[in-house]
Amino acid sequence: MATHKASPSDSSASGVSHPKFYEALYRISSIAGRVSDPREAIGDILVVFIEVLNASSGTVSLLNPDSGKLEIEVQHGLPPDSDEVSLRLGQGITGWVAFHGRPQLVANVAVDSRYIALRPEVRSEMAAPMLEGGGQVLGVINLDSDVLGGFNDADLAFFIRLTEEATAVMQRLWQLRHLSGKARQLESLITIGQSLVGKLEQQELFDTITRDARLITNSRACIFYLCDLNRQTLRLVSLTSPVIIPLPDADLPLESCLTAAAIHTRRQVEFANIQSPEFRDVIDLPRDDALRSVLAAPVVYENEVIGVLAVFTDHVHRFNNDEKRLLAALASLGAVALQNSRLYSRVFQSEESLRKNEQLTTLGLLAAEIAHEIRNPLTVIKLLFGYLDLNFPEDDPRRTDVRVISEKLDQLEAIVSRVLSFAKAPSSLHSRWSLADMVGDTIVLIRLKLAQNKIQLRYEPPARALVVDVHKGQIQQVMLNLLLNSMQAMPEGGVITIRCGTEDRGDAHFALVDIIDTGRGIPEELRAHIFDSFLSGRADGTGLGLAIAKRILISHHGDITLVATSPQGTTLRMALPIAS
Repeated sequence: MATHKASPSDSSASGVSHPKFYEALYRISSIAGRVSDPREAIGDILVVFIEVLNASSGTVSLLNPDSGKLEIEVQHGLPPDSDEVSLRLGQGITGWVAFHGRPQLVANVAVDSRYIALRPEVRSEMAAPMLEGGGQVLGVINLDSDVLGGFNDADLAFFIRLTEEATAVMQRLWQLRHLSGKARQLESLITIGQSLVGKLEQQELFDTITRDARLITNSRACIFYLCDLNRQTLRLVSLTSPVIIPLPDADLPLESCLTAAAIHTRRQVEFANIQSPEFRDVIDLPRDDALRSVLAAPVVYENEVIGVLAVFTDHVHRFNNDEKRLLAALASLGAVALQNSRLYSRVFQSEESLRKNEQLTTLGLLAAEIAHEIRNPLTVIKLLFGYLDLNFPEDDPRRTDVRVISEKLDQLEAIVSRVLSFAKAPSSLHSRWSLADMVGDTIVLIRLKLAQNKIQLRYEPPARALVVDVHKGQIQQVMLNLLLNSMQAMPEGGVITIRCGTEDRGDAHFALVDIIDTGRGIPEELRAHIFDSFLSGRADGTGLGLAIAKRILISHHGDITLVATSPQGTTLRMALPIAS
């Protein structure tokens, strides 16, 4: 049995005036300056307590907010398996101190019914609560002695004062760790946001969201649910988990899903233990027996719920406000990224429609050219046939042949006239449009594609309102085609400038739209022929875009010209007459 050594109380009734008190205070306060890991700091603090108060063993137990139990964080002088001990509030001397928030001095543990033995040699014990500013108990520090009456009231006063200092040190370390964690989370959120912007394929986007959300929340599993409020259905589109869990192929009725609560309330919902019997038949939960608590956040974009992001833990867990805010931020990033992906898909669809319209327009132009070329010789044939004056007798079979030939010539002329009439854009489709509005609408269509290709757009609107009488769809098709060509010329990114202005040509007034890029320029051998049909400088090009643009603008009594081109960039100019 150990012998009780001199304690601070041997020199002072209160203990706090003993030189060891100030030395202990200094040792405890200096720990925060040299140790960043809270658990290591708690261990060092416990060693100081044991040394200055001549204890035989000791523990620091912290209150687990999830379980509501006291769990030994560090121990000194106890059996190794002591770390696994957890106490309910009120259980044992430690639990009593935590429950009542008051220190205890037990001179003889053998006569105290609350005592729970972890080491048979212990004869006396004292425990003090670790209290934060508001009086809430964070944990309990225990010291044991192998001597009966090993601690007295002066030791307890000394112990309480040191516990206050130790609690202040630990709170500073916990706060520092909390702030460091916040900084890491913020950095992770920025990284995740940057990553999600580049995800344009939706399934890849869903998988990235769940993977990153699981990592940053340190959860066992994460699921992204996509909802259709019109059909009142929910679909599990992505699940990230350490075990393979197949996703259901069918849409799930919203009324039978647990996560529907987040959709209906537009608020985060949490469930403490989904392994409870009442959750067995819920159809939207993954079949993994290791899952326990779940936190689900609605994915909302512009006040519309488009899905739910849920994280699952492998233990019963009460989610704190920081975790809820973090999941809400992830859900918001997911909503923006998903909307970005949808808009980008629309841009691709618009581009595809543009290409199809380009092809159809080209076919129409080719048909018109062919019809025009056919009409000239057809007119000659018809005139010459008429000059032949082939009047055969009524009973001559050739008279019927002449009639049939004449009818077919008239039929061919009618077909040619219809083709030429169809190829000409009806003037009824022309309307008066603001040039600035047309350019602005075109920029909206192309802005996501520009961002994806790392291209900066600069727009210099006209100094005054300019109105043109045009077919809006055709003019926007020309502008889109020019912008897409400029993007193709800048595979590594660059700058496109759209500059509007005016020019007088005699008595006529024209609105100008310059499209300027910083691309590689047009090869010299192609510059004189860029508006010819079936010419292309790209392997994937049709060679028809600029030819069609030229024809469209000429049909509007305007023009398109190459102003300048070099390895530093190209400038193309559209000119349209200003409506009077």
